[in-house]
Amino acid sequence: MNKDIEKICLRKKTIAAGVRRAAHWLDQQLCGCAKTPLFIAVLKGSVIFFCDLVRAMKTPVQMSFMTVSSYGSGTESSGVPKITTDLSVDVAGRDVVLIEDIVDSGHTLLALKTFFEQRGVTSFRTVTLLDKPSRRKIPINADYSCFKIGDEFIVGYGLDYNEMHRTLPYIGILKKDIHIGTK
Repeated sequence: MNKDIEKICLRKKTIAAGVRRAAHWLDQQLCGCAKTPLFIAVLKGSVIFFCDLVRAMKTPVQMSFMTVSSYGSGTESSGVPKITTDLSVDVAGRDVVLIEDIVDSGHTLLALKTFFEQRGVTSFRTVTLLDKPSRRKIPINADYSCFKIGDEFIVGYGLDYNEMHRTLPYIGILKKDIHIGTK
């Protein structure tokens, strides 16, 4: 275990099983789509989950990426998500699936849902690796969440603190003395 981690919350095998369940759910949801669905990863936190998820699916998908920031270098959402890298593809008339690492306050999810609806998508679904309902400020949920978690600051499997710990193969609670004073 990494020295900055207080406790492992989700081990590699547990995460893999959650990814397989999400892939199965998506395969069922997308079986009648007229066009190849477009999967969009919100970088950087969701990229590991995103890659594992699309590889576990039977449905062929197209992929795109965007960057949205609401945390900066802190441990709490600013509440004002900002699209820092927009899509390079037109989403009008497409079945879009947004892949997120975590739904926390709900601000980013609501902003992105509005963003895609305004761009004329045919359908919009959201899948998140982690759901932290205790932090919700906006009454919104992902269509599918792999795991619900408590109000700890977590890292690993794509999630970071100051760009560190993304490559851990598990999800763990970051020791408080690592991130104290950054809220």
